[in-house]
Amino acid sequence: MSTPMNAPKRANKPPFWALFGAGGMVSALIGPALVLITGFLVPLGLGFSPQAMDYAQVQVLMGSVLFKLALVAVIGLFLFHGMHRLYHTLHDFGLHITPAIKALCHGLAALGTLVAIVLVFSAR
Repeated sequence: MSTPMNAPKRANKPPFWALFGAGGMVSALIGPALVLITGFLVPLGLGFSPQAMDYAQVQVLMGSVLFKLALVAVIGLFLFHGMHRLYHTLHDFGLHITPAIKALCHGLAALGTLVAIVLVFSAR
């Protein structure tokens, strides 16, 4: 079966917008909580024991496959959101965005996610 000559070309935008949107949601909801807990509450001992981020505690967390998957998801979505935002910021600054720049931005996010997968799952 052949397609008509005037059929619309299939776009590759939906997967990237989905990753951007999911990354934005994770950045807005989980990012501030991560900064608050790991940057302020635990070091100051407010509401958490001082041993909450101890090496032994983190080692126990890193033993959980579910925690590793969540960590990789957060890192990957942060990367895709940030790189997609950078891509559109370059356009806003007046740079002519070529498919190569788009591929570079999304490729760096994918590469960073793969590096995160390797590092997180190789940690003991």
